[in-house]
Amino acid sequence: MSFYQWGYSFVGWFSSTWSLERKAGVYVISCNQTKILDVGESENVRERIEDHERKDCWERQCSGTIYYAVTYISSESERRDLEKKIRNAEIPPCGEI
Repeated sequence: MSFYQWGYSFVGWFSSTWSLERKAGVYVISCNQTKILDVGESENVRERIEDHERKDCWERQCSGTIYYAVTYISSESERRDLEKKIRNAEIPPCGEI
């Protein structure tokens, strides 16, 4: 399943990291596919999400199911720009602007 948001096509929402590839990209963490909890970028989105230091924050902020979506982007500068764009637009409770 995929959706288009913030100017990019994302795959997700997945309730398990097993559906994520070990590739570079921008990931979005949500609660019940509606509330954006966090956003980030990594060379390996699956590994980053699985070992993320803000998991406790995601769980505190979500009384339902945590979901993951990702857009795969190889360019680090493009990933950082998109992460900042999403963070500024959504103001997620976990992480910093």
